[in-house]
Amino acid sequence: MTKYSVIIIDDEEPARLLIKNYLSKHAEFELVAECENGFEGLKAIQELKPDLLFLDVQMPKISGFELLELLDEYPAIIFSTAYDEYAIKAFDLNAVDYLLKPYGQDRFDKSIYKAAQLLADKVKFEEPIKALIETRPEQQPVIDRIVVKTGSKITVVPTAKIQYLEADDDYVEVHTLDERYLKQQTMKYFEAHLDDSEFIRVHRSYIVRISEIIQLEQYEKDSKILILKSGKKIKVSKTRLKNLKEKLGI
Repeated sequence: MTKYSVIIIDDEEPARLLIKNYLSKHAEFELVAECENGFEGLKAIQELKPDLLFLDVQMPKISGFELLELLDEYPAIIFSTAYDEYAIKAFDLNAVDYLLKPYGQDRFDKSIYKAAQLLADKVKFEEPIKALIETRPEQQPVIDRIVVKTGSKITVVPTAKIQYLEADDDYVEVHTLDERYLKQQTMKYFEAHLDDSEFIRVHRSYIVRISEIIQLEQYEKDSKILILKSGKKIKVSKTRLKNLKEKLGI
């Protein structure tokens, strides 16, 4: 019989105990680790490379979705959540499932059977999970932090420290006064979720903190650049110039 490895990540011990109890009825799944926060969870995932995660959505320090943003490879995932049925429609994607707290053995069994079938079929989980991250139901309209990973180090960057963001292939460079971080995310995502009273997209490759702007200058005949407090020069696209001038009141 094929054995699938499992990690449980949930900050509440009773929730972990419940999953372990229900999981014990399924001999094809083997629990290899349980973690009470996302930092421990990330380390366990990197070391053990599980086939399946039971992942709490709402956790202190970093949330379940912030943890997923830091992964390089994606196992099958069963989320546990207290969201109402309207919010959890976002989970209705292939290769993932959810358990709405509180739940019983029957609902748990349905999720584990689905996971077993997906794993047996060798389904790839990267695309649906990335799509879920983009549309995650926990996401507030405005974010106040960005969680990034550099090597094995996790850093929580408050958006209040960000000077500008710059597109870099499949990544976004997050620039603060003292540091530069790489985040595997889209500019479109940040444009939608950064506070538009504090940030503005001025180019397909740049989002800038408005308060960092000190000057708008002519660059070439038909183009302009921004000068930031740090001295950084940022290109401004023609299509975004009007909106920028309105924000700056010029």
